[in-house]
Amino acid sequence: MGSTSILRLKKSNCKNCHKCIRYCPVKAIKFSAGQANVVEDECILCGQCFEVCPQSAKEISSDVEKVKVMTATDAVYVSVAPSFVAAFPGIGIQSLREGLIALGFKGAEETAIGATIVKTEYERILREEHPNLLVSSCCTSINLLMRKHYPDTLFALAPVVSPAQAHCADMKRRFGNIKTVFVGPCIAKKQEVQEGDEIDAVLSFDELKDWFDREGIVLSDKPDSEEGGKARLFPTTGGVLSTMEKLPEYTYLAVDGIDKCLEVLEEIRAGSLHHCFIELSACMGSCAGGPLFIKKSPAFNTAQIIRYTDKEDFKVSQPESSSLHKNYSPLNTYADIPSDREIEEMLIKMGKHSPETHLNCGCCGYNSCRDKAIAVIQGKAELSMCLPAMMEKSESFSDTVIHNSPNGILVLNEEMEVQKINPVACRIMRIRDAKTVLGEDVGRLMDPNAFLKVRNKAKMISTERTYLSEYGYYVDRTILYNDECHLYICIMRDVSEEMSQQEKKMEMRMHAVEIADDVAKKQLKIVQEIASLLGETAADTLIAIERLKETISDD
Repeated sequence: MGSTSILRLKKSNCKNCHKCIRYCPVKAIKFSAGQANVVEDECILCGQCFEVCPQSAKEISSDVEKVKVMTATDAVYVSVAPSFVAAFPGIGIQSLREGLIALGFKGAEETAIGATIVKTEYERILREEHPNLLVSSCCTSINLLMRKHYPDTLFALAPVVSPAQAHCADMKRRFGNIKTVFVGPCIAKKQEVQEGDEIDAVLSFDELKDWFDREGIVLSDKPDSEEGGKARLFPTTGGVLSTMEKLPEYTYLAVDGIDKCLEVLEEIRAGSLHHCFIELSACMGSCAGGPLFIKKSPAFNTAQIIRYTDKEDFKVSQPESSSLHKNYSPLNTYADIPSDREIEEMLIKMGKHSPETHLNCGCCGYNSCRDKAIAVIQGKAELSMCLPAMMEKSESFSDTVIHNSPNGILVLNEEMEVQKINPVACRIMRIRDAKTVLGEDVGRLMDPNAFLKVRNKAKMISTERTYLSEYGYYVDRTILYNDECHLYICIMRDVSEEMSQQEKKMEMRMHAVEIADDVAKKQLKIVQEIASLLGETAADTLIAIERLKETISDD
């Protein structure tokens, strides 16, 4: 079972936000087809992605059912992280033990017992072996960080098991054939189940609380009669150092928060630190700020832990050093870093043609465009994850469409200010330089009433022919409002030529009518003249005939 089975993704909830990549200190996230996935070989199980995911798309594997089966078949003891007093305010170890026994466990002790054993071994190593540097091995995420990403610093990592492993191993020595379960606020502790036989299962505080609730078990707030050692401070920042006897030849440092820890590891790699014991904790506030903590602040948790701590050590039987030894071997099996040439070629594919285009904005989750290019080459990221590049490409496409449109296009914001104007619109409205009107009120260019009508009636005005008298153009104008972008878009089709042709045709028609009318008048006049001539001729003919008739009659 790999670390991907510990920390995994609910794919249906991933919303392509890249926030997990942005917060992952080692960028152990692979993005493909709009989905994020944990990269097992690189993950240090710090839980940053789990904490920051806005869609709760990351989920942690649960051992609850496994533990239920264990309690039904075996004697199971619980190692309870000392930070339990912050997860269950007002509840002491005796009350918690009673609740755990009610769930079916055989018994429970504080992990602080193992912490006492571990800090004593640290003191022995410093006193007897005199290493130049010694980094505490209490934080499993730091151990994984050094093994996977800083293997050249492993010489400084204390070759000692964690307090949870030391305590569970101690209980198995004392109680015989038992199973052990660790309960705490840490995801990475689940990794220790996979690498050793000291711990058989891990539960979080909230899983335990939910189990109590389901079984109807109410923990009592009665005071403890047991005394507690100062190793209960281990889950606080500097808690390991506060329990140790200091040697004058060493400087003792406590660093919490993964970013600061990375800086320390870089210093170790560079050889800048000497004669130091360094307590490194991946979480801000150390374990008191663990990723699986029931929602409370590290400050609140630390205050609860300090109040529950006594000044004396737990009385423990220190085992042989050999039984506490652990060899932290390198686990750096992640992808190789590509060559500079490959990176440059990928940057060009990403649209990063020059240093000026390397915005390093972090929208993709990576610290720089170069880091993003490396991730793409390694198959961990996609070209489309660059928001500025995608916006620029989208804007370039839309600008090309607007710029080359045969129609005039004018874009306004909700304040009726010009946001875009294309060359055709500039020609129609006699604007020499589009920049001179950007941001100006539309009233400077044309009557704003049409736009106000759209805003007031919340509907589109489509294909309205209008005459822009101030410019001498006829246009078919369409105005619409885009709800998503909150923009007004005015599209103007120049129909001046069409109107001119129509006017010419009208003139020709009128001229033809006039000609026809003139012809008709002339024809009527001719007819009238012909009729008049025909009338006179007919009269003369009748007179002639009458005279002829008279002549014939006389004969």
